[in-house]
Formats: sequence, C-alpha cells, structure tokens
Amino acid sequence: MTNSNATEISHSDDCEKYVNQFIQDFPIRAAEIGKGTIIKRALPSRQKRLIGAWCFLDHAGPVVFPQGDGLDVGPHPHIGLQTFTWMIEGTMMHNDSLGSKQLIRPKQVNLMTAGRGISHTEVAPDTETHMHAAQLWIALPDDKLNMEPRFDHYPELPVVEKDGIEYTVLVGEFLNTTSPVEVHTPLLGVDLTAKDNVTTRIQLNPAFEYGFMALEGTVVINGHELDENNLVVLEPGLREVEISVHQESRILLLGGEPFESPILLWWNFVGRTQEELKIAREQWINGDARFGSIPEYEGPRLEAPAFPDRMRPSK
Repeated sequence: MTNSNATEISHSDDCEKYVNQFIQDFPIRAAEIGKGTIIKRALPSRQKRLIGAWCFLDHAGPVVFPQGDGLDVGPHPHIGLQTFTWMIEGTMMHNDSLGSKQLIRPKQVNLMTAGRGISHTEVAPDTETHMHAAQLWIALPDDKLNMEPRFDHYPELPVVEKDGIEYTVLVGEFLNTTSPVEVHTPLLGVDLTAKDNVTTRIQLNPAFEYGFMALEGTVVINGHELDENNLVVLEPGLREVEISVHQESRILLLGGEPFESPILLWWNFVGRTQEELKIAREQWINGDARFGSIPEYEGPRLEAPAFPDRMRPSK
C-alpha cells in the first residue's frame, strides 16, 4: 500500500483496523540487580531485537535505598555501540578509560560512544538514595563500528508542550524540534509526560519503526494497553497513531529506520562476527590496552562470561 493510500485510509472508518495491522505488543522481562534495584528489559527479546539502531533498553527503578547502598557497576568494556543514559530521578557518576568523569542528574543524558573499545564504571554517590533511569544502547553502523571512542554529556534537552503533554526530545527531530545528541543513524527518542488525562495523535515517519515503553503510569496506543510489563511496537508504514495517556504518566517513545545490517549482541559488545566478539573478550580478559583502565576505581573489574558456541544475528 502506498503512502498516499495510508493517508487516505487514516481518516476512514477502517482507521483502527488498518493501524492495528502495524501494531504488536510484547512482554518485558524483569530482573533484580544490585541491592533491590528492579530492571525491566524490553530490548533485546526473542520477539523484537532492534527498533532502528536501538538494540538494548533497560528501565531501572524507581527505587529508594539507604545512603551507600546504590548501584556500583565496576569497570566493564564496550565495543560497536553507544550507551545512552536518560536520568529521571537520582544521580550517577560515570568514569571511563578516556579520563571522562561526569555526574548525571535528572533530565540529563550521558552518551558514551564505544567504537573500537572503551571501558567505564557507573556508581551512585554515597549520599544518593534514589534512582530512576532508562539506559539504552545504539548499534553503530558499519562505517562507524570501529570509530574512536568518545564521551558526551548533555545537561539540557529541548522540551515542547502540546495537547497537555510535555515532550522532551532526547534524540532526533520531533515537533519541529531537534535534539543536540549526536547519533549516526536516523533515530528518534522522546520522553512524554502527561499533566492531565490526554488523548491526542502523534505524527510518525512512515520509514521508521517505533516502540513505546511506560516508565510511569499507563497509556493506550490505538486500543493497545501499555504498562510497565509490555512494549508496544509499530512497524514501518504508519503516518500517525492515537494515544490516550493517563495523568502523571511518563512514556518513552523510540524510533528509527530499520537497521542496515544484522548484528551480534553479546555481553557488552555489539559486532558483526563471532570472531570479533571473541577477540574483544580475550583482550578484556588479558588487560589489553584496547579498553584502557580506570585506576581510581577501588574494586574488581567485571569478569567476561563464557563465550557461546553459536550466536544468532539480530535484525
């Protein structure tokens, strides 16, 4: 069906039936990390591996903990991806092998581009008692896979208000507003927060696939219920979708063009072949200079798990 037909049908009596051909919802896995911190992992899953170049999505918290009992993730490596942290509540200190040291606060983004290789730590300050965040990974395209690593901090993101919803543009362009966050494939990331009960329509790029995840509260997406236990996915081809958001709900909207290449995602690495991932694992184990070091961290490095015999590419 052509795009012109899609526009015409979207205003007909068959709108809901037509749109629902493009919508699926999948369950989210829950796990406990650290001391009582619950994470909900939406990507990757058996049903959906990527949304555009977004290849990993964890929702951590909200959680309250005693001072000194916050998350403490020791030195660990990455290749072939960008780590993207959106902080909603609490603070977290980032340190990496480039010498970057950055405290991330609510409504800020940390973006670490691993490229050919980097290592980092993520530690809650001793005085911190709250955490609520979304952490995502972005697969780098073929021509950027082995780029030089870097770290960027974005203390302010553009915010647009429309129809009773506050939209924070995290990545890409939305409502004629562009995020400063630098990525390497066509992507979208938006935080939606409703001040009241709101029903509205969101304009979409028909070349993109999309995913909705509830960070707080609930929403209905063209009749599909979304809460903390599922991910609603829209396949390419839609120009708009209706959403009904409950008061004080917070939703994460992700989008992007379907990724150019199948990827392999294992442990903290993204690559194209098992051999390159196996080499990266051995280099981490052997303390290779590829991943540098973080000498100020007092504690052990994370140990690489056993390497699997066979992996299935994600597409």
